[in-house]
Amino acid sequence: MKETKKVQRTQAAFALFNALGLTEEEMNRPLVGVVNSFNEIVPGHMNLDKITEAVKAGIRIAGGTPIEFPAIAVCDGIAMGHQGMKYSLVTRDLIADSTECMAIAHRFDAMVMVPNCDKNVPGLLMAAARLNLPTVFVSGGPMMAGHVSGEKVSFSKICEAIGAYTAGKLSKEALDDYECNTCPTCGSCSGMYTANSMNCLTEAIGMGLKGNGTIPAVYSERLRLAKHAGMQVMEMIEKDIRPRDIMTEKAFYNALTVDMALGCSTNTMLHLPAIAHECDVTINPDMVNAISDKTPNLCHLAPAGSTHMEDLNEAGGIYAVMNELNKKQLLHTDCMTVSGKTVGENIQGVENRDPETIRPIDHPFSPVGGLTMLRGSLAPETSVVKQSAVLPEMLVHEGPARVFESEEEAQEAINAGKIVPGDVLVIRYEGPKGGPGMREMLNPTSAIMGMGLGNSVALITDGRFSGATRGACVGHVSPEAAAGGPIAFVKDGDLIKIDIPNRQLDLEVDEAEMAKRKANWKPKKPSITTGYLARYAKQVSSANEGAILK
Repeated sequence: MKETKKVQRTQAAFALFNALGLTEEEMNRPLVGVVNSFNEIVPGHMNLDKITEAVKAGIRIAGGTPIEFPAIAVCDGIAMGHQGMKYSLVTRDLIADSTECMAIAHRFDAMVMVPNCDKNVPGLLMAAARLNLPTVFVSGGPMMAGHVSGEKVSFSKICEAIGAYTAGKLSKEALDDYECNTCPTCGSCSGMYTANSMNCLTEAIGMGLKGNGTIPAVYSERLRLAKHAGMQVMEMIEKDIRPRDIMTEKAFYNALTVDMALGCSTNTMLHLPAIAHECDVTINPDMVNAISDKTPNLCHLAPAGSTHMEDLNEAGGIYAVMNELNKKQLLHTDCMTVSGKTVGENIQGVENRDPETIRPIDHPFSPVGGLTMLRGSLAPETSVVKQSAVLPEMLVHEGPARVFESEEEAQEAINAGKIVPGDVLVIRYEGPKGGPGMREMLNPTSAIMGMGLGNSVALITDGRFSGATRGACVGHVSPEAAAGGPIAFVKDGDLIKIDIPNRQLDLEVDEAEMAKRKANWKPKKPSITTGYLARYAKQVSSANEGAILK
């Protein structure tokens, strides 16, 4: 093997390495930190021990010494609908910070990140950018779709089934069938939810090898991918390829373009700006909308449609999507990737094997991208909606506000049948500061869909949504209520107009009345005043900036 660059360590450190049982041969090779996000509570992580062992085998094959350490992770599905969801987004920064601490304290030569699920993918990408050591990502992979009554299903279906059962539209036996058969095995839930969105965008931005986002968790092909990731990081050391060589402004442009084509989770509008911030790159709403304007939406994976991650993989995966986009020169193909090759070299000749799962560039689901940013008198800075998952009749909607000070209040009203067609639910004080922690709102959005109100009721919040959410659901309203944004001054009965094609979100209340309300406004008292969340609330920025800590 060619001599590789290594961090110089003292004999005192070597004495401690001896205590670990490392041989002189192992100590004289590059030390590669392997961040294993394994735990026993997240279904997307239950296979990461095997993935990590495969990564370590690959590192040893290529002449390195792997050193494993852990990263925490919260399962958003299990944390959903209660106080625990306040602790989900905030772990992104804990993961980034703790990984930075471990890598610098122990002077690793390179890193392999082994994440899955929602917050440890962006958290580890943030850490990779800070550390700027040669780094490869290999995720645990997506879950296979479940099967209920002969139909493929994913996690969003059980959530909507609960709403249907509450409304008396589904039997208890049918609900139990969904419970037992929706999530059949390990992996990140099988739709284009946040975890799979971020794993796919890791591949698109160049930080993961081909298949990182789509090869199912249960396939042996993923173990081979993990071994290749371990081998590839050694080549990156040799060639001195680092994350900031890869995660450039052009690479983020590519990631946003693929995001629009796939119809990813709205959470990518929190995570991509936060990762970009660590790379000294700025992503703003105008940039997002400009990319959305010219990027066709090529995929309708669950919850937007009936296809799942396994179908996207069989169709050719992310490289097939990128190759379609490149037919209209929508990508920067000169960007470097962890493969040691450019984007253009990676995607050349990759075939789209299923034109229904990945629509050809000339026959898209929509001529514009899956996400769009809305502004207006209710969201002067910005808000976000997954327009590819909105029913056509709800792309423009005007209705009276039904205002709730928390997710729990809104859920109680929905379950009690107090929400009627035409209503616009407003859930506030759920933003990064106001939550604190910016909870996902999958339960109320699923209940609305399950009760058959998805074609007549909209939901607006300064909180956020699960990638499993579909419908006219506008999140990340900025400024948030806790910061004195207009959403804090909405009253029951106020008319709210949503115009997604024209990217408008407006409160139909005149300026004089708004000024009067603002003058009399008193912010809601924080629900949590101690511990990590209290510190987080003091430091966190607006969702408009990616909810980064300042």
